[in-house]
Amino acid sequence: MFTGIVQTQATVVSSTHSDGVLRLVVSVSDEYVKHLDLGASIAINGCCLTVVKVEVSNQDVVAQVHFDVIDETLALTNLGELTLGSLVNYERSVTFGTELGGHIVSGHIHCTAKIRQIVKEQNNCKIQLNLPAEWHKFVLYKGFVAINGASLTVGEIDEQGFWLHLIPETLAITNLGIAKVGDKLNIEVDQQTYTIVNTVENYLRHQG
Repeated sequence: MFTGIVQTQATVVSSTHSDGVLRLVVSVSDEYVKHLDLGASIAINGCCLTVVKVEVSNQDVVAQVHFDVIDETLALTNLGELTLGSLVNYERSVTFGTELGGHIVSGHIHCTAKIRQIVKEQNNCKIQLNLPAEWHKFVLYKGFVAINGASLTVGEIDEQGFWLHLIPETLAITNLGIAKVGDKLNIEVDQQTYTIVNTVENYLRHQG
């Protein structure tokens, strides 16, 4: 479980695909791997991944964290498009006492959305996203959505998808600040909205 508050950006240092599994290795400041055990969960671009190896050098302040990503995950997310030097959003899982500044995020990506337009203004940035049609009903104006793991509020809704309105702090902390038109972003819809919509639809269906 995560909060959707991205802690930092990590750098991809290796991405090797073999036998249906991608071994993804990211480099991050060693302060973000303190007390990190094998088997722990970390959200990489919002996708919950399991730590399989941690390397910390006594001569350096940078650590390397290894993950195995299966093909099913690659098909649903943008992790398969990462290359050497790519920046990814990094958030460790919630612990007791963690401040919940965003909203509850599971780390289970539902789909990806492609950036259609970016409008940069003096104090903010607007991003227009194309969302697959089957997910439109779960994205509501002023509702929550996790984009590459960042908890954000949905802006205007249109026939193709929706808009995001990003402040400079979000652009600086996350990799949304370097996103380009055509990029695919990982989408996790709000779980409460997902549950309510499906429950109502199932009820109405059974009512004939």
